[in-house]
Amino acid sequence: MKIMTAIIAMEYADVNKEVTVDETVLKSYGSGIYIEIGEKISLKNLLYGLMLRSGNDAAMMIATFVAGDMENFADLMNDKAKSLGMNNTHFINSSGLEDGDEGNMSTSYDMDLLMCYAMDNELFREIVSIENITVKTNYKTYVWHNKNKLLDMYKYTTGGKTGFTEKARRTLVTSASKDGKNLVVVTLNDGNDFVDHKNLYEENFKKYDKELILEKNELVENDNYYKHSLYISNDVYILKKNSEEVKIEYDINKLDKVLDGDVVGKAKVLVNGKLVSSVDIKIAINEQQKEKKVSFFKKLWDFLIFWK
Repeated sequence: MKIMTAIIAMEYADVNKEVTVDETVLKSYGSGIYIEIGEKISLKNLLYGLMLRSGNDAAMMIATFVAGDMENFADLMNDKAKSLGMNNTHFINSSGLEDGDEGNMSTSYDMDLLMCYAMDNELFREIVSIENITVKTNYKTYVWHNKNKLLDMYKYTTGGKTGFTEKARRTLVTSASKDGKNLVVVTLNDGNDFVDHKNLYEENFKKYDKELILEKNELVENDNYYKHSLYISNDVYILKKNSEEVKIEYDINKLDKVLDGDVVGKAKVLVNGKLVSSVDIKIAINEQQKEKKVSFFKKLWDFLIFWK
C-alpha cells in the first residue's frame, strides 16, 4: 500500500520541499523511522524512510503534507487506483495499517498493476533499488537499510516493498530485470516470500519471450482524421508465451482542433484479453495541409499590407 503513497507524493508535491514534523506523528504505531515533533526533513527523505524502513510515521506525515489530512490523501489514492484499473482496491490510509475492522483492500493483480506503473517513475526506481542510505536532519542522522532482502539475494532485483499487517500477514511486491525482460512478482500471506520470489523470477524469465508489438512511428489507420496521419509514439515491447494471444485495440478521439504532435488516442495491447500495455497515438499534420494554411495566412498578410 505504501507504493501508492509514494507515487501520490511524487506526483502531487515537490519532493525537495522541507517537511516540519508535527503532532500528526503521535498517531503512528508499528514500524517507524522515529521522527520527532519539530524535526525538519525533506519529503524525498521521508519517502526513503517510507519505502526502505516501512515507516508508518513517515506515511502519516507524507499524507498530511501532501493533502492536508488523511481523508483527502486517501481520496487521491483511490482516484489513482481507479485510473490504473485497480478495480478491487480501496484505500483508507497512507500506511496500510488496519484500523479496527477496517483496512486497505487490494489483490495481487491490482498490486502488480500498481508496481508496473510505479516502476516507470524514475525517482521511485531510484528509491526502491537502493540498499542503504544515510539521512541527516536538524535533529539527528539516520542510517537506513532496505528491508527488501531480495536486493541482496537476487542480483537481477530492481526494487520492491515488504509489508505486514495482522490480517494480511506477510506481503511482498518486487521487480526484477534480466536480458531486457522486466517482471513483477506479488505474494500475499507467504512466510517464505523472498525465496519464492527468486524462484518465480528464474522460472518465468525462461518462460517468456520479449517481443516488439508496436513500433515507434508506425502508422495507424483512421477515419476521423483522413487528411492527416496517426502514428505510434513509442516502441511497445511485451513478454509473452507462444501460446498466448495478442490483440491490439485502438481508441481514437475525434477532436475539433489538433496541432502537429497532439495525442489523439491510445493503442492498447491485450494478452489473452488482459490489458498489459498502452501507448499514445499522435497526429502528424499533412504537409500539404500545412502549406495551404501558410499560404492562406501569407495571402491575408500581403492583402493587409497592400491596403495600408
